[in-house]
Amino acid sequence: MEKSNFIDLIKIFCRSGHGGAGSRHFLRNKLTAFGGPDGGDGGRGGHIILRGNKNLWTLLHLRYYKNIFAENGENGSKNNCTGHDGKDVIIEVPLGTIASVQEHGKTVEILEDGEQKILLPGGRGGQGNSHFATPTNQAPEHAQPGEPGEESFVSLELKVLADVGLVGFPNAGKSTLLSVITAAKPKIADYAFTTLTPQLGMVAYRDNKSFCIADLPGIIEGAAEGKGLGYRFLRHIERNPVLLFVIPADSKDHGEEFEILQNELREYNPELLDKKFLIAISKSDMLDEELKEAIEKELPDNIPHLFISSITNKNLTELKDLLWNALNS
Repeated sequence: MEKSNFIDLIKIFCRSGHGGAGSRHFLRNKLTAFGGPDGGDGGRGGHIILRGNKNLWTLLHLRYYKNIFAENGENGSKNNCTGHDGKDVIIEVPLGTIASVQEHGKTVEILEDGEQKILLPGGRGGQGNSHFATPTNQAPEHAQPGEPGEESFVSLELKVLADVGLVGFPNAGKSTLLSVITAAKPKIADYAFTTLTPQLGMVAYRDNKSFCIADLPGIIEGAAEGKGLGYRFLRHIERNPVLLFVIPADSKDHGEEFEILQNELREYNPELLDKKFLIAISKSDMLDEELKEAIEKELPDNIPHLFISSITNKNLTELKDLLWNALNS
C-alpha cells in the first residue's frame, strides 16, 4: 500500500520548563562588610506554545517527535540579578488543529495563521532573599525555589478547514470533479478507494473570489461498524459549512444512496445534519430528459440538486454558483 504523507492525528509527550530558584546571597565587598541581602529572582521556565501556520496542511512534521521539552529557567544570582527565562518551544501546526492536554482536561484550538496559544505554561521563578528583608529580619536566609513546569501527553488532532466537503461512495466521481474545478491533482482510477486521504483544492470564482473544497475518502454503508475506511476522516466534515453529496448517474437508486450517506453522517455526529446539503448527479453527460426526470423523482424535494459532468464540464459553472450562494446565504 502507498505510504501516506497525510497525518491528522498524533500523540506526543510535552513538558514545560521548571522555574529557576531564587538566590540566597548577601552583599560582601571591601567597602561593605555586612551588606544586606541581594539575592536575585529565578527565571521563568519555558512555555510549550502552539502556533498556526497556513503553509502546513498535515501533522507529518511532528511524526518523529515523541518528547518535546522546554528549557528550564536559570537560577537567580548575587547583586539582585534575575536568571534568564527558559527558552519557549513553539510547535507549528496547520490551521484547524485541536490539542488536548490529557492530564489537565484542557483543549486548545488553532484557527488562524500566526495565532499562538500556550499549551503548557512554564514554572514561575522563585524570589531571591532580597524580597524577604524586613525591619525585624534584615538578613533573611530564605529564598524561594522555582515552581515545577507542567508535563502531559498531548493529542493533536487536525480537522481540515474547507468551505465545501465532497461526500459520496467510492468511485462517485469526487476526485475527478475536484481535479477539474481546482488545480488539485488527486489520484484517479477505475477502482474503489483511490482516495485514501483528504484532498484540498481552491476553486477560482468570479471577481477574483475563491473558496476551498475538500475531497474526503469514500464512505460506504456500514462505516459505523468500521467497514471500508470507517470514520477515520469524517472529523474533517465537521469544519465544512456546506456538504456536496456526489451521486453518480448510474446509481441503482439515487434517493437510497443519499439516505445511506446521510445515515452514516448521523451515526457519526447528528449535528452534521444541520449543515447545508447540496446534491450533484455526476457522470450525467449521457442522460436524456426522461432519465433526468426519473432521477429527480428519487431525490428529496427540499435539497437543491444539479446534473453535472466533469468530463464535458457540463453545468460546472452553475455548480460553482450554487456552492457560492450556499456559502454566502
